[in-house]
Amino acid sequence: MKVKNDVYKTDHFDDLRDMMNKTTDKFADKTAFIIKIKNENEVRYRNVTFNEFKEDINALGTALYNIGLKKSRVIVISPNRYEWCVTYMAVVNGASIIVPLDRSLPGNEMKGMLERSQADAIIFDKKYKDTIRELKNNCETINIKYYICMDDEEDGEFLSYSKLLEKGKKLVKENSKDSQEYLNAEIDPDKMSILLFTSGTTSLSKAVMLTHRNLSEQIPALRAVLDSWPGDVSLSFLPLHHTFGALGIWYIYVSGATTAFCDGLKHIQENLKEYGVSVLVTVPLLVENMYNRVMKTVEKEGKLETVKKGRKIANCLDKLHIDVRRKLFKDVINALGGKLRIFVVGAAPLDKEVAKGFNEMGILVCQGYGLTETSPVVATEPDKYGKNGSVGFPLRNLKVEIDEPNEEGIGEIKVKGPSVMLGYYGMPEETARVLKDGWFYTGDLGYFDKQGYLYITGRKKDVIVLKNGKNIYPEELELLINKLEYVSECLVFGYPKDDDLMVTAKIVYNKEYIEETYGDMTKDELQNMIWNDIKKINATVAGYQHVKKIIITDEPLIKTTTAKVKRFVEIEKTLKEN
Repeated sequence: MKVKNDVYKTDHFDDLRDMMNKTTDKFADKTAFIIKIKNENEVRYRNVTFNEFKEDINALGTALYNIGLKKSRVIVISPNRYEWCVTYMAVVNGASIIVPLDRSLPGNEMKGMLERSQADAIIFDKKYKDTIRELKNNCETINIKYYICMDDEEDGEFLSYSKLLEKGKKLVKENSKDSQEYLNAEIDPDKMSILLFTSGTTSLSKAVMLTHRNLSEQIPALRAVLDSWPGDVSLSFLPLHHTFGALGIWYIYVSGATTAFCDGLKHIQENLKEYGVSVLVTVPLLVENMYNRVMKTVEKEGKLETVKKGRKIANCLDKLHIDVRRKLFKDVINALGGKLRIFVVGAAPLDKEVAKGFNEMGILVCQGYGLTETSPVVATEPDKYGKNGSVGFPLRNLKVEIDEPNEEGIGEIKVKGPSVMLGYYGMPEETARVLKDGWFYTGDLGYFDKQGYLYITGRKKDVIVLKNGKNIYPEELELLINKLEYVSECLVFGYPKDDDLMVTAKIVYNKEYIEETYGDMTKDELQNMIWNDIKKINATVAGYQHVKKIIITDEPLIKTTTAKVKRFVEIEKTLKEN
């Protein structure tokens, strides 16, 4: 089978400003964003067209030039909202550098990143006012000149985003010098334009340097395999400081589709219906939770056998090119808002059964793989040529190879192409460690099948290497354990014993589920029940992969803001406690 990574016709973009101009020309009066405005007694919605988005970008960019922020560094920190998107584009289109910060940062970590980024300005949501005021007034090592609040009127302490926007619109209308300078700023597509701090597990996270070219090449390459169109609506809820969250916005944007903003994880279900969401760029945890909720409802209503039969019928008809899935499973689709047609999933492995289940019920699941350092997507399942369990094909403009594969074809994944980062800011040794002869060494392990589909087996540094030389990939065992209904999440690692490692599973059980299903259980009874299920799992894998020790808890594992488990922090904590 030929690799299918160029399915749909896409535009070429020289840089992100070119992307904005070409996209606006195509979709001028269509709705780019929906903004929910909440007052005390009412909720109303504002539809922002592509033209209005471009006008706001140029106005804010002009205003920033006017106050002296030319070719500068600007931090943005806020929950997902329209103003974040305007700020991001306004800064990079003026040949300046945007520094998106994690919206969940505690004050002490924010201080370090404000210092390391050498930023000239910060644009922020009002929820950070107290933290930023504290840093502004008490930290002499921060050299920020302009503090701009997205929400409040100017008060002498912070500049007002809305007043800057208003001023910028006036300057653009007058064809002012600042406006002309901003609109014609010379962009070097290969210079650092985006500085992203990774969600590292140490206090000194790496800062990834990305360029206009990185993203302007990445976005159409993704569009070439995942189709979206005007009329589609996407819900933005992944943190926008994370490359995958931001890419979700720009992928939808160049499609002429609409982005709405999530009110929070608790509100996703209602937001899906509220906005008629059809495309959801998301992480496995959310998809798996949705699937589990759907299937529990089906089971409670006594419809499990009906659904199983329906999936078999749908599969048979699909082979005859007759697609009746969305009609057969209308109730399931309605439970997810009624319009949802595709999940674009990345950031962690997805349970194959969940992907299969949703696909067979008429909601397409396309899994991908990437890293911040690759802007971020390396590979994804094309919407027309998916293969369950794989992460699809490499994007059309990337070379992806397996370095030093073992007898099973598994080795470190390395990537070369226009979406690979410049390097880590201020860390030449770290950069040299991962960038060699134009190749980025990902630290992830995987293999290609005969048809060219890529599979991820785990992180190189996470592999448990036993004394006998056998390699165990923790993610494979974690996927099996996570299928147990009472397991919320788990972590498999090597527990030191004598001069070897013992395969150990730290299992987080769902306390509510245990109580509802089994009533009062002693800790010993719970331990015995889990051990019996682990023995059944052990019987399905090779002897050297057997879990020999379990640690049970109802305390969630330590995670990053994008729901990835901080493996080494969690392992270190567990070893100290046990």
